[in-house]
Amino acid sequence: MKLHSVFLRSSCVLPHSLDPLREPFGENWTHVEEIAAPDLDRMIRQAGWHFIMVSGAFFRRGFARTQEEAIHRALARALKAVARRCNAAEFNSVQVTEFAGFHIANVIVQPRQIRQYTSLDVSDERHPQPEPAR
Repeated sequence: MKLHSVFLRSSCVLPHSLDPLREPFGENWTHVEEIAAPDLDRMIRQAGWHFIMVSGAFFRRGFARTQEEAIHRALARALKAVARRCNAAEFNSVQVTEFAGFHIANVIVQPRQIRQYTSLDVSDERHPQPEPAR
């Protein structure tokens, strides 16, 4: 798993022009193959959508006999902590140590949201301004 990998909720809707290769990951998440967060951000913005960083990163730890499995477990735990309103997350940091034959992975996941509209755009569309009096 590479740093700045992107994870999308299984229900995440993307712009029609984007159809990245996704691999299932954990419960209700998919891993975007071969596209790092900065590149996906650029692609989403070119389509006129938004890839918003949400405050509140999640730190989780995973233990396993192999480094890869420890990272996988820590990532799965971090993704479970991401709020439902966030439909994406970015893998920001990993640190792996070994103790007594076990690998211990510490990961940080940054919640993100992919949206077609910003809140200002939505308010203009859903709440039209009253027509001026004549």
